[in-house]
Amino acid sequence: MRIHLQNPDNDPLFDFSYAMWDAAAARAPDISQGHDVSLGVTPADFLAGMRDAEALVCDASVIRALFPCPAPRLKLIFLTNAGLDWLAPFDWLPAGVILMNNRGTHAAKSGEFAIMSILMLANRIPAMITNQRFGQWRKLWGSVLHGRNLTVVGLGTLGGATAEHAALFGMRVTGIRANPAPHPSCETVVGLDALDDVLPHSEFLVLACPLTDATRGLMTRKRLESLPSGAGVVNIGRGRLLDQDALCDLLDNGHLSGAVLDVFTPEPIPPGHRLWTTPNLIISPHTSADDPATYNPRSLDIFLSNLRAFRDGDPLPNRFDIARGY
Repeated sequence: MRIHLQNPDNDPLFDFSYAMWDAAAARAPDISQGHDVSLGVTPADFLAGMRDAEALVCDASVIRALFPCPAPRLKLIFLTNAGLDWLAPFDWLPAGVILMNNRGTHAAKSGEFAIMSILMLANRIPAMITNQRFGQWRKLWGSVLHGRNLTVVGLGTLGGATAEHAALFGMRVTGIRANPAPHPSCETVVGLDALDDVLPHSEFLVLACPLTDATRGLMTRKRLESLPSGAGVVNIGRGRLLDQDALCDLLDNGHLSGAVLDVFTPEPIPPGHRLWTTPNLIISPHTSADDPATYNPRSLDIFLSNLRAFRDGDPLPNRFDIARGY
């Protein structure tokens, strides 16, 4: 197969290389042999590659910048992003071309980030950082996680890894997802329609679901207010999952004890925005799920597993469902 890898023009930490491809090929010799692989850096490289490419591997920013384009032989697009909501509407996608995301790449890093965030909330670290900012010596006492109630919204790659870590700490984990099938790390799994029943008992809330029509604005002011006094919130999904101003208000008035946010509306956060000065809030600049040392190698492993399925006529594990939004 003719495969083209295209690097983004502004993120060198996440560039592909031929050595990276060769290493991935060595890990999957049954599917990686016999392909003609090119690597692009510039827009001219991209247009040249697309003249005969059958598969494209790139970051979503490449699509935003360089599509639509002539690609007469293209069959597969593998994007090294999990959430593709920012590429909607998908009218840029050539007819008949299969679109894939890299769901699974983020599991290890995002799971560790989420449990770190929960531990920080349990130990009042956001409040300690706020006190430090103002030079205040004020003792705050944390608590262990064992027996505490955690609700994870979304049990895919991000939420599933979060639930696994939390269960190891002895937390009582409730999972919420569109299909409320059991999850091995959750005591209970319910559908989105039961969210309002669960929130009043959620000492910690982790948002880890994709942004879809069903989840946009999911955590309204009323729902955030329904969390118990002293609850903590973590968002590693998308900024538009929650009412950001309501969250800041509830941190200001002390109803919520702390929050760790990795995603925002807008991004980047502009100077002077209230998020910068909201107390008991830790800001991660959309970096929770990405490890430059492992991201692209893992993405190539996932691409090759999908290429194997394509060769064998099996369903592609990472095929993106435009109608569902994930």
